Amino acid sequence: MSLLNNSALTGITFYQRWLSPLKCFHCAHAAFYGGESCSVAIARIIGEQGLGSPVITARFATCRQAYGHLPTQMTGGPHVRGVCCCGPLPIPFRCG
Repeated sequence: MSLLNNSALTGITFYQRWLSPLKCFHCAHAAFYGGESCSVAIARIIGEQGLGSPVITARFATCRQAYGHLPTQMTGGPHVRGVCCCGPLPIPFRCG
């Protein structure tokens, strides 16, 4: 595995261990569809196909679309849950 892939996986592991628990929610993809969160899915894709895989971009796009389908009580207000953790989506670090 390349240094770039290893660095990306190290960053994802750091995010999963230290940042994600502070947010108190999963990404929009996991909240809307169930299954793996984006960080778990992207780590798996990097391990299987490498960092340059177009599947990674597709996953972020699907997560962004899922965000638009979540109920407003999940995406706004004092109890934020289900907002995507990655890509061009907002990352509110607050929870109820």
